[in-house]
Amino acid sequence: MSTISISHLRKAYGPFVAVDDVSIEIPTGTVYGLLGPNGAGKTSTFKCMLGLANCGAGQIAYDGRPLAPATFERIAYVPERAVLYDHLTVAEHFEMTRRAFKKFDVKRATELVGQFGVDPGKRARALSKGMKTATMVAIAFAREPDFLILDEPTSGLDPVNQRSVLNLIINEATRGCTILFSSHQIGQVERAAERIAILQKGRLVLEGAVDDLKADRKIVEGILPSDDFSVNGFAADKRIARVDKQGRILRLTVVNDPDEIASRLGATGAQGVRVVDLNLEDIFIGAVAPDTSNAVVVEGAN
Repeated sequence: MSTISISHLRKAYGPFVAVDDVSIEIPTGTVYGLLGPNGAGKTSTFKCMLGLANCGAGQIAYDGRPLAPATFERIAYVPERAVLYDHLTVAEHFEMTRRAFKKFDVKRATELVGQFGVDPGKRARALSKGMKTATMVAIAFAREPDFLILDEPTSGLDPVNQRSVLNLIINEATRGCTILFSSHQIGQVERAAERIAILQKGRLVLEGAVDDLKADRKIVEGILPSDDFSVNGFAADKRIARVDKQGRILRLTVVNDPDEIASRLGATGAQGVRVVDLNLEDIFIGAVAPDTSNAVVVEGAN
């Protein structure tokens, strides 16, 4: 078993509460995405999980046990900003890690940085931001951990290498590794994560399986006849959970009868009307944007 349990976690820095009563459970072999705007509490949560910051309240358990020195043999962490020694080469970082942990596959680490195009003979000071991230990722995955905690693990990488990291994450989960990761690129989380939690101002505002969160809603979108078209009639419809308008582009989050809503929108003269599946970005925006009854109207300029 490799489960992670966070129960009623609270972390404050003086009067500022960074994490406020957050509870999540991550089953063995799950890829779990942690989302939120800047300052939502994601990195503070990671720091508490790793003992890098003291929890004000709450509990964190790995397989039902609190964090202990021995637990670090089972945990690998990729921070948002790479932590490497400027004067050491990539290969020397591998050797240092091999000496520090009982399990570290130097051969795999070397193969991984090769896939990312990183020269093991280069010193850290000569690496780009993306190369440093790739090196940290290679070190973490070559540890063969039971738990992976990844804070923006594709930062600075090009799209090809970002996809490689996502593939690594998915493959690690299939062998039973439990993975918690954050990313500002919501499409990456949607591709890799089975479950997500969304934080807003330190509080948990949404949690669940990605497929379940997407299942019951559709998006109806179209281009309105004019910029000053009133959407009040749609905002008042109980079948519509959210109304987003930017210029002439209208997106309706619909809980029932999406085809009928689409016909109604088309009847107003809107062009390009279509019904599409809800994606994780829609879910994210709906969770972190302010609410007004059953609908949110976001008016924007062209």
